[in-house]
Amino acid sequence: MLVENIPNIFIPNSKSLPDLLIHDFRMTNDNVKSKVNLQMHMFSFLQIGKKQVHFAETSVAVDKTQSILTTKGNCLWTELLDTENSYYCKLFFFSEKVLKDFLKKHSSFSEEAQQENPFFIIENDDFISAFINSLSAIGNDQLQQNEALTKLKFEEILLYLSGKYGSAFIAFLQSLIKEKDSSFREVVERHVYSNLKVEEIAFLCNMSLSTFKRHFKEEFNASPGRWLMDKRLEKAKILIEQRDVKASDVYLEIGYNNLSNFSTAFKNKFGISPKEVS
Repeated sequence: MLVENIPNIFIPNSKSLPDLLIHDFRMTNDNVKSKVNLQMHMFSFLQIGKKQVHFAETSVAVDKTQSILTTKGNCLWTELLDTENSYYCKLFFFSEKVLKDFLKKHSSFSEEAQQENPFFIIENDDFISAFINSLSAIGNDQLQQNEALTKLKFEEILLYLSGKYGSAFIAFLQSLIKEKDSSFREVVERHVYSNLKVEEIAFLCNMSLSTFKRHFKEEFNASPGRWLMDKRLEKAKILIEQRDVKASDVYLEIGYNNLSNFSTAFKNKFGISPKEVS
């Protein structure tokens, strides 16, 4: 699967990324776990549909009642259509430079960067709706040509959200200009029970599949496919034993997409089917 460099693909003729960029993103087909190299921090003001994002550290899902602010870096995007068979969100990209300018201008924003998640969830309200409508009324072309106006709109939304969410949002903004470093083992262990494939976890680690496999062997002394399968099946056995539940109740929880495949793998490992666990 190709990696989409965003927002570069939205401005194909540009030699460099602007500090601020607004783009209307629409789809008429579901998009499942596409590999994205997000090169700027981004507001995603979701209007129609659902969105899920997998990061190295965690994952998050939002619907049209919410918007999301995400940090730059490698991630996996899933975008699902609404009942109207459409998907629409207004994207607002910004560089660390304009964020630093904003934080310097509003020097009272001095919260410590303790936010650990690579995203911040925003509950849509009347102001958010009015803000999105104002961007649409001005038009993306006009905003791209008028840097001062776009910067004003950027400051407007940050000031509003800082007032709405207080120190939690300010801490998140501060965290966006801090260097983040998750260890290889931490990233892998966070996704042990997800439904991500080995190559998708490798992408979140910013590694090629071959490099990931080599690092994995050095770190865990096993191949990633076998190690992940064993961990997931062992947890499934514990869940079935402790909760007295059926295989159909746990296979999705521990990272399998197919009940039949899970049951076969379970029997191959333990010599008994999930139904025979007492």
